[in-house]
Amino acid sequence: MEKVTIRRMTKDDVENIMKVEESAYGEHHWSKDSFMSELSNDLAKYFVLYNEENVLCGYAGCWQIFEEAHITNIAVSPDYRRRHYAEALLKKIIDACYENMVKYLTLEVRVSNSAAISLYEKYGFKSLGTRKAYYQNNNEDALIMWTENIFYDKFKNIYDKNMKLLGEKIIINE
Repeated sequence: MEKVTIRRMTKDDVENIMKVEESAYGEHHWSKDSFMSELSNDLAKYFVLYNEENVLCGYAGCWQIFEEAHITNIAVSPDYRRRHYAEALLKKIIDACYENMVKYLTLEVRVSNSAAISLYEKYGFKSLGTRKAYYQNNNEDALIMWTENIFYDKFKNIYDKNMKLLGEKIIINE
């Protein structure tokens, strides 16, 4: 079973995050300045995932505003996909929402990103529409996805079931 460490992002992580950005998104990715700016944003919560070899394999972030969190990104280096790392990062965001009494999560995802859409649907996110030509590099549409209140039993039951399954595949140190 794989072991990973997930913790808050720091300035020291940004160089390695840029490697993940470039490998995950090609030339259309966030800048180093964007990540540095997020670190000084009180609303932003960013996390990094390191594997057992101490390689930064992925990161995730959200903005928590009152009762709502907007997931800005979840990215995993292509070399480390299909290991449940994105799911572990999503878990960390959800846990941070529970800690801060945030009730709802939302995000945009490319309509072509079926792997991400499946992950979000697994956790109870529903599509509530699209943003036309949202992505500037190719004018691809984005699905707008939301959760119901994460403190309701319906969401908690889905979350608890998924945590049990995730715990059988990966050990997360926090």
